[in-house]
Amino acid sequence: METTSEENQEQSQEKKGCFECCIKCLGGVPYASLVATILCFSGVALFCGCGHVALTGTISILENHFSKITSDHAMLTDVIQLMQYVIYGIASFFFLYGIILLAEGFYTTSAVKELHSEFKTTICGRCISGMFVFLTYILGIAWLGVFGFSAVPVFLFYNMWSTCAAMRSPVANFTNVDSICVDVRQYGIIPWNATPGKACGSTLGDICNTSEFYLSYHLYIVACAGAGATVIALLIYMMATTYNFAVLKFKSREDCCTKF
Repeated sequence: METTSEENQEQSQEKKGCFECCIKCLGGVPYASLVATILCFSGVALFCGCGHVALTGTISILENHFSKITSDHAMLTDVIQLMQYVIYGIASFFFLYGIILLAEGFYTTSAVKELHSEFKTTICGRCISGMFVFLTYILGIAWLGVFGFSAVPVFLFYNMWSTCAAMRSPVANFTNVDSICVDVRQYGIIPWNATPGKACGSTLGDICNTSEFYLSYHLYIVACAGAGATVIALLIYMMATTYNFAVLKFKSREDCCTKF
């Protein structure tokens, strides 16, 4: 009986030790950086994937309905292709940058330093952490611009969609439907000498009913939402990296004090 009770006590102590170890490990997870990384990956994936396909659909719509002469929209085609290549670079960069920031969050969490008492800060480590703070702030400001820029095609497609919806509305009373037009030349997308440059009446309604228009419009909305999610993720990264840098500064002062 005594042996059984001792075994039970040993098992309970082992379970307690495993539980405490799990709690310490969970305490060492930088949840802010983890949430920001997931949100950043999701936002960048939506922005890059949907934006790339939407840009391809936009070229097709322009070539088939608004600018049938290739030379009129040659510059726009080159710009869109350049933007698609930039999208590849953005996706690759943020995949690596998110992993680096997540790793930096793990190594600067206070709970990790409690697990590893030999943890010491160095000038190089503090400089790297400060560099991440500065770079994250710059990227946050840049992505605010990207978010605003991604709302522009949503606005343009919404104007076209709302015009088509107004023509189909039974409440609307138009004497001449062909007088209702959407002229994309006024937005500076294509030059003024592009032909036809605008779509009116039933032609405009046919454009709105195409799968290319419907898909591109909704993909631009999703891409804009992805850019907004990336901005939120970078804001979380800003707070996390600033906190990590402050922790490193505080730890360096502790190290200096313990030397004397």
